[in-house]
Amino acid sequence: MISKLKVMALVAGSMLFATAGAAEKSADDWTFALTPYLWLPTISGDTHHSSAPGPGAGSPSVNVGPTDWLDFLNFAALVSGTAQKGKWSIYGDVVYLDMGSDNGGRVFNIDTDITGPGGGVSIPVEGSVNLDTETNLDGLSLTLGVGYMFRETGASSHSVVVGLRTLDLDITTSWNLTADITLPGGSVVFPAQGSIASDTSILDGIVGLRGEVALGDSGKWSMPYYIDVGTGDSDLTTNIELIAARKYGWGELIFGYRYLYYDEGPSGTLEDFSFSGPLFGARFSF
Repeated sequence: MISKLKVMALVAGSMLFATAGAAEKSADDWTFALTPYLWLPTISGDTHHSSAPGPGAGSPSVNVGPTDWLDFLNFAALVSGTAQKGKWSIYGDVVYLDMGSDNGGRVFNIDTDITGPGGGVSIPVEGSVNLDTETNLDGLSLTLGVGYMFRETGASSHSVVVGLRTLDLDITTSWNLTADITLPGGSVVFPAQGSIASDTSILDGIVGLRGEVALGDSGKWSMPYYIDVGTGDSDLTTNIELIAARKYGWGELIFGYRYLYYDEGPSGTLEDFSFSGPLFGARFSF
């Protein structure tokens, strides 16, 4: 986990230093934008733990949500930025989310199969068996890309982007069931109470489009957008952002929608896992 973050940090740092040096030599040619924002995602998907504690324990899969951000979000720190010179640009985005369930079984249900110690035995766990299941997610996502503007008019600009995205996620699940889950012979494959922690570290290559389209003739409104797809450690990841921006003398207010998706497959920690919801923020250009 840490090694991938270090790689991304070194790459980002090197590119930022290079940008800063170029800006000193030719300050008029470089433009910069910094966008702190708040994202309020709904979380949905399946998390897979390697195994539950205890002798002969199975491998639990926990269904998450969909649950809205008011029940789940504890803390968030989010910022994106760009540096552009001519047709070339550098894009970066940092998302830190600390999320935790407070209301147990309403948000999480253990409702997928758990494989027994002999292999080939699957035991469905009914949602009614789950009295209280809580999960905490602590995640950091970093995206870094290089863009090339392939089309520009007086009202719009469009760039192709290639880069990397990393996700580091720590997941802790605790549960309270009505009874132990046992095989026909009586051996316990999943205890009635317990907790387990897992983590995943994902590094993917991405390719996408990024741009902005003016809305109306006043010059005050525009629609920035961003979309990418990628693969690597995950089977598939995608990120979609559709934004409306309103210009003021000091900068711009932005609001819109973001969808971030990860799928590591049935054997990975995250399966069909998504964060989606509104975002709000401000963009400062200099």
